[in-house]
Amino acid sequence: MTVFRHALPQRRAAETFELRHGQQVVTVTTGYYADGTLGEVFVSAPKAGSSMEAIARDAAVLLSIAIQYRVPLDILRHAVTREHDGSASSIIGKVVDRLEREEPCA
Repeated sequence: MTVFRHALPQRRAAETFELRHGQQVVTVTTGYYADGTLGEVFVSAPKAGSSMEAIARDAAVLLSIAIQYRVPLDILRHAVTREHDGSASSIIGKVVDRLEREEPCA
C-alpha cells in the first residue's frame, strides 16, 4: 500500500490562538489547505531556546506530518498521554483536543 503526503499550497489560510499549559501560555498557529482542511500546526513557547519550546516545536512538526498523511485527529487524541480525569498531560495533547473540537464535521 502506498501512502501519499498531501503537500500544502505555498500560500494558505492560517489561524493563531493561545493555549495555557501549566504556568505557560503558548502560541499555536494552524495552516489550512484551500478546502479549509487542517494541514499544519506550529507551537511557540514564550521562552525561546528553552527545552519546552524545542519539545513543543518538534511535537507540532510530528503532528503536522501525521495530519498531512491524513491521520484522523481522534486517533491522535487517543494516542497522547492523559491525566486521571481525561485531560491532556502535554501541550501537544491540548492542541489536539482543541483542534478536534473545532474540526468541521464532514
